[in-house]
Amino acid sequence: MTTTKYKRVLLKLSGEAFRGEADYGIDAATLARIAKQIKQTIEMGVGVAIVVGGGNI
Repeated sequence: MTTTKYKRVLLKLSGEAFRGEADYGIDAATLARIAKQIKQTIEMGVGVAIVVGGGNI
């Protein structure tokens, strides 16, 4: 397991982060990319709390 600087992090994502190039809604490819990055962080032993805004819906 990799040694990390933090044991836990809070990730605040704007709802707009999920829309990709679209004007509104959720882009599946963008969501999958974000989920993969979060999964990798968790696999490093970091606890991740996530807050998501919904302004784009």
